[in-house]
Amino acid sequence: MDAYDKGSDARHGQDGPGGPDLPDGEADSAETTAPETDGAPEAAGAREAAGVPEAAGVPEVARAEAAGAAEVAGAPEAAGAVRAAPPGTAQPPAPRTGVAALSPRYQVGAVVALAVVAVAVCAHIGMVFLHLAPSNTLTKQHGDVVDEWVFPEFEQNWKLFAPNPLQQNVSVQVRAEVSTADGEIRTTGWYDLSAEDGRAIDGNPLPSHTQQNELRRAWDFFVASHDSDDRPVGLRGTLSETYLRRIALLRLDRDGAAGPGGVVERVQYRSRTTNVEPPPWSGEKVSDRPTVRELPWWSVSAETRGAKSGRDGQAAREGGAA
Repeated sequence: MDAYDKGSDARHGQDGPGGPDLPDGEADSAETTAPETDGAPEAAGAREAAGVPEAAGVPEVARAEAAGAAEVAGAPEAAGAVRAAPPGTAQPPAPRTGVAALSPRYQVGAVVALAVVAVAVCAHIGMVFLHLAPSNTLTKQHGDVVDEWVFPEFEQNWKLFAPNPLQQNVSVQVRAEVSTADGEIRTTGWYDLSAEDGRAIDGNPLPSHTQQNELRRAWDFFVASHDSDDRPVGLRGTLSETYLRRIALLRLDRDGAAGPGGVVERVQYRSRTTNVEPPPWSGEKVSDRPTVRELPWWSVSAETRGAKSGRDGQAAREGGAA
């Protein structure tokens, strides 16, 4: 036999297909290590396709990246598996909020309070609507009830949308005849009540309803219920005179017009009306001369007696208490 023939496992020499000859030891070593290297890419690809990471021959960074990708890919399923409650386990009820969180007794109270507020709001809106609506069956039968509810705090009017809105400044003034402690009669000067209200309102962030509207509304009430000769028209005219007399007594007493020991016997009103100057671009021309309206003297004996009796009664009560 040929010297190079060593059975089926023989290696070919340099001229053979196997390349150069190797010693026996090296040949055995090559035969032993060959399966670990030959076909490695194919085996690695097969393992990756199967989802099995390589345990040997793979760098640590690659193994760490593969582990992180597996954790990210399986995180939702794993978290859901952890959070999922076992079958048949009752879930805790969600916490109650709002009115539902109150006890039954307080829930009933809250419902009753809301119902009362809703009824009051609906009744108020209905009253104001009837006050503004044209005359109808309800206002003819229950007009007094509507007026009692609306006046004076909730009165509504259409002056903002009127064809001729107010374009005048009206100043209301009053003076009095006073009987002094010596029995003499003297006449005071004119007290500008509108100017007093203006000074009280100017710079006041929360002026009172009385300072803003009492005198103005009383004068409008008088003008609307009297003719051009200052004669009252119906019972409303007489009522407006009584209202103005009482306002005059209150204001004069506050200003100390009667003096020590004096008593107001009569009062007289007058108004001074001036037109508001129109803007330059309007081209409208109005008179800048004031118009004065002077009313006759009114006796205030009835109101004075009522005021004196009230003060005397108060003094008597204070004396008795002392």
